[in-house]
Amino acid sequence: MEKGIRIYKRKLYEQMLRWKKSKGGETALLIKGARRVGKSTIAEEFARREYASYIVVNFDDAPKALWEAIDNIADLNDFFVKLQFIYNVKLIERQSVIIFDEIQKAPLVRQAIKYLVKDHRYDYIETGSLLSIKKNVKDITIPSEETRLTMYPMDYEEFRWALGDTTTIPMLREVFERRHPMGDQVNRKLLRDFRLYMLVGGMPQAVNTYLNTNNLSEVDQTKREILELYADDFRKIDSSGNISRLFMDIPSQLTGNASRYQLSGALGRVSEYVNAGELLADLEDSLCVNFAYHANDPSVGLALHKDRDKYKMFVADTGLFITLAFWDKQVTENIIYQKLLSDKLSADLGYVYENVVAQMIKAAGNELYYYTWPTPSGKHNYEVDFLLSRGNKLCPIEVKSSGYKKHASLDEFCKKFSDKVSKRYLVYTKDLHIDGETTLLPVYMTPLL
Repeated sequence: MEKGIRIYKRKLYEQMLRWKKSKGGETALLIKGARRVGKSTIAEEFARREYASYIVVNFDDAPKALWEAIDNIADLNDFFVKLQFIYNVKLIERQSVIIFDEIQKAPLVRQAIKYLVKDHRYDYIETGSLLSIKKNVKDITIPSEETRLTMYPMDYEEFRWALGDTTTIPMLREVFERRHPMGDQVNRKLLRDFRLYMLVGGMPQAVNTYLNTNNLSEVDQTKREILELYADDFRKIDSSGNISRLFMDIPSQLTGNASRYQLSGALGRVSEYVNAGELLADLEDSLCVNFAYHANDPSVGLALHKDRDKYKMFVADTGLFITLAFWDKQVTENIIYQKLLSDKLSADLGYVYENVVAQMIKAAGNELYYYTWPTPSGKHNYEVDFLLSRGNKLCPIEVKSSGYKKHASLDEFCKKFSDKVSKRYLVYTKDLHIDGETTLLPVYMTPLL
């Protein structure tokens, strides 16, 4: 293992174990996710620990001999022999796994998964990003013999694990279940811990830089490198640069506090975004962004009432979001990070908290929906930031970036849809508190919802 590089415990590993046990080689495992989210690392770590031998075929820098072998992949006996010679690894029937890394760069191999799985000699793990981009699926049949898992940036519990803390989250679960306040001093400490997660983010490379250097400016530089990589990918998808503009404009759009993402704010004249639907689909497929859609008729079947023309966008990793918000500087100085960490920066950080709540809700396996409607005067809007479907009821969530305890939008929503509402939450920065039927929840408890 390269000096200074760590293998982090990830929750996806348990899902991979369930796939191996339940499927027994009947499907290939496809791990999709944004670039640099840890897909390749977890695939190889899983192969090393769970199989007698493995081969990693990285299509980013595959040797010429590999491509020649792929040209004759229909002859599986020949393909497997060549593969073992190329990578100098002995494959053992039903005890070995072949990892196809960056599978989107080898569409014909992905198509061949159907036959590889049917052959049943070995297991297969595919990793990839931008999997549905047209050029990556053109003229091939997408195999149905895939079990698909999505990998997200480290969630808050995984981040605590990386820091050597296995105690905080289980204890928070107990507090959450009892609905018992912790006291201002404990809350202040827990909130500072959580803000570190917001600043560093959940990209393994950024976490690694933090653990190696304990320097947030160094972490910022790592995040900028990841964002540059994303920009390169976006340019390959869309040479006009419009996808990059859509992505880069997310912080300013959220700061503007509009009830939807405004394409004109990012792209200018209407004529410049006539193909916006395709651009947005590609951006969503990159998994660098979390989309929240407006639910036109809030009910348990939120997806049935999703408005595809009314949405918000959040950066999938809040650490990257913060760096993107300060993109006007060549590097974000440690002093800014320290002020953010201690909550002393004068800038309104409401949009940062909304972004991290979106990230945590998504990482917990929920799709993102919100609801907005006009106040009686018609001059302003009420807005519920997120809606969760639980059983046959909804759990509305309002997010505050402070300890402000008023929740007018939440109250009005619960009146408007009283027969559809179960529990209601105000996510904010103070201690856990019960206010009538509303639970005021510290932001770091969001994953427990």
